[in-house]
Amino acid sequence: MRVLVTGGVRSGKSRHAEALYADVEGVRYVAAGPAVDDADWAERVQRHQDRRPASWETVETRDLAVALDTAQPVLVDCLGTWLTGVIDEAGRWDDGQDELAAWLDGLVDEAVAAMRGDVVLVTNEVGLGVVPEHRSGRLFRDLLGSVNQRFGTVCDEVHLVVAGRVLRI
Repeated sequence: MRVLVTGGVRSGKSRHAEALYADVEGVRYVAAGPAVDDADWAERVQRHQDRRPASWETVETRDLAVALDTAQPVLVDCLGTWLTGVIDEAGRWDDGQDELAAWLDGLVDEAVAAMRGDVVLVTNEVGLGVVPEHRSGRLFRDLLGSVNQRFGTVCDEVHLVVAGRVLRI
């Protein structure tokens, strides 16, 4: 089963994604976000770590193709932080939108091709808010929207989480 879990900030999407594997041993939990030296971020990461069963393997990487190339169940949290991290790491915030989108398509194609087993992907729903004031915010919103669509088309289900409630699409 392949499931994309989307929703707004603090909607309950990570908890829902984790609950989908509640009774599963040996889940590969992919923490795909950037390393940030920030006390608030560290506290959030710690809360996520504390909720995970001891039998789950945590992999901190932005190489989704490698992380998804396994037969074991995988939970990726989250595509939004992954996108930020890969663009930061590659220093591509100043690229033209078409060039950046083509480069990103290649990364997504590799990740999709690597999906061999059950996968739950968590992402942020960015299309319900205001238009960001800054170019980088608009670029991020547009790219994450495209990433979400690409993964959504290869998943068996999309779950929208709003205020802790789940709508299966």
